[in-house]
Amino acid sequence: MAVGLSRALMIALLAVSAPAWAAKKVDLDYHVRLLPQSDQAEVRLTLAKGEAVRSLDFDLGDGSHYSDFKADGQWLLTPGKNARGVWRPTSDKSSLTYRVRVSHGRKNGSFDTRMTPSWALMRGDELVPPAKLDQQDGTELVARLQFELPDGWKSIETAWPRIGKNKFRIDNPSRLFDRPTGWMLAGHLGSRRTRLGETEVTVASPQGQGMRRMDVLTLLTFVWPQVQAVYPRHPAKLLIVGASDPMWRGSLSAHESIYVNTRLPLVSESGSSALVRELAQVFGRINDEQRSDWISEGFAEYYAIELVRRAGGMSDERYQSLQAKLTRDSQKVTTLRGEQISPAQVAKAVVLLQELDGEIRLKTRNKRSLDDVLRGAMHLGAVSTKEFVQLAESVLGESSKVLDTALLQ
Repeated sequence: MAVGLSRALMIALLAVSAPAWAAKKVDLDYHVRLLPQSDQAEVRLTLAKGEAVRSLDFDLGDGSHYSDFKADGQWLLTPGKNARGVWRPTSDKSSLTYRVRVSHGRKNGSFDTRMTPSWALMRGDELVPPAKLDQQDGTELVARLQFELPDGWKSIETAWPRIGKNKFRIDNPSRLFDRPTGWMLAGHLGSRRTRLGETEVTVASPQGQGMRRMDVLTLLTFVWPQVQAVYPRHPAKLLIVGASDPMWRGSLSAHESIYVNTRLPLVSESGSSALVRELAQVFGRINDEQRSDWISEGFAEYYAIELVRRAGGMSDERYQSLQAKLTRDSQKVTTLRGEQISPAQVAKAVVLLQELDGEIRLKTRNKRSLDDVLRGAMHLGAVSTKEFVQLAESVLGESSKVLDTALLQ
């Protein structure tokens, strides 16, 4: 009787779980042909079985970067400030082709992304814009990305696993629609690679751009044990790309990748590091909501300082001097709330987080710290200021005097 019941339960469980392991896999291939003579990339999406997808509804921004759409099936373009394009593929094999402008300039003459006759520094997020996917139930898209490089261009680097010559596997479990996000660099490149912990690290830049690749790897090797101690999850691959002026003189993280202008110091005179800050963004992956940009920006800047300090790269005197500078820079700040906060607000957020860390360590007799709050925030899909306070107080074990402030109202 018990054996029969067990067999019945097993059959029932298999029936319930069947759709998960019996999902129909359909190939989605991205083909990108770089065209430096026109500052464009020609992108082709090909579905092996178009009937698996009812529609892809693309967010094209203001529409100015995309052109020359050609589709198997139906393509409906809605122009305007919030342009959209809806693709309804035909049955069987079906393709959508379009062109996207690669170089994005700023008013001051610098570039966020750029294509030259010998190299291109771009973002996959713009090659394939975000889209709402409506697919048949029980379907799993298996996405791959293939680049066709201009004559003479030697290589292409992305943050995705390489599965062939200029070919990569795109798999993001957090997204229904897998698309090739993150920084990408193609052309005549210089690269250095190493393995740090569980992560394959590549540092790449166009030749002649002054990228101190070994310096970057040395700094990463120096702070990596502290990174491993703080963050519970580590990317399998990390790409760091750099270029000099007229690229934007700043730094920015994206999916498992970091851009840094080669003219920026790896560690500033104050002791903080733009590279380590972006590393904290990549590892933390904290999303904030409800005008709470201070959380992700504050965490990133806090750990840009803290990871270097914990690694032994900052004396107590330098740390105290940096704290004093943060206090001076933020003395006029009256609120931390906002969708995009200012440098002074970031400084104020760091001061607040430093005080919160001290409060937690004092009240828990050094058994807990701000690291525990960070890890809790990483487990949440998105964090609001209210949720941050609740999370911090759960770590603290009581109400926080530091967070009882008008700055967070």
